[in-house]
Amino acid sequence: MSNGDRVVLALGGAGTVGSGIVKALLDRGFKVAVVSRDSSRLERLKAFVSPSTKGSLTTLVGNVGSEEGAEQVKQALLRSVGKVTDVVSSLGFSWWQGGPPHTQTLKELNWVIETLLLSTFVSWKAFFPLVRDDPNCTYTFITGGAGEKLLMPGTGFLTVGAASALAFCQVLREEYPEVPCKLNQVKINTGVATPERLAPGYLSHLDLGEAVAALVERRSSSHTTFAISSPADLKTAMLEGNL
Repeated sequence: MSNGDRVVLALGGAGTVGSGIVKALLDRGFKVAVVSRDSSRLERLKAFVSPSTKGSLTTLVGNVGSEEGAEQVKQALLRSVGKVTDVVSSLGFSWWQGGPPHTQTLKELNWVIETLLLSTFVSWKAFFPLVRDDPNCTYTFITGGAGEKLLMPGTGFLTVGAASALAFCQVLREEYPEVPCKLNQVKINTGVATPERLAPGYLSHLDLGEAVAALVERRSSSHTTFAISSPADLKTAMLEGNL
């Protein structure tokens, strides 16, 4: 199956991390579908990708964070593109610094868990059946290292939510050890930003996008977690063909 015959659903594809992945996939010849609740973010994504690849990008307004919404998106997606061969899930948000736990409300914790864990679960439950039984298909989770440590005082709820996403990915690897679909996780243990906002040690979302697109394209590994802690890590992983 050539890249042109593959359709990648990029969950979270309108975000900073996701947009770099979408651009790289399109540049490699994939067809890509992106869902967002915010139509303006989809318009910005269309303006960001290479002009020559816009015809291969399908955008849908919808909510993959609820079971009903995810099912509606799935049906609309299949009507629009016919099939899905690959899924890349980079759902979440880039930062949370709401303060120490005793200053927060249950509503705030619910929002963090909903955004980082529940949306990941609901969308996986809706879209994994489209790819799970085909060894030529892939499902890739993009997660963060914030789940393993407190980034700084005041970001504790981010750690709780990110840890939940990491645990969910571990559960899937162990609950489905022999599923034919290539099931992988890319865990980013550093910041990701656009080139103009890069800080020391951060990954460019364009470089990360290239790495994830290569992983999807190669289909050479499964049930693997790739931990990336620095630009050097990413470069090494690409040069050695690990990703």
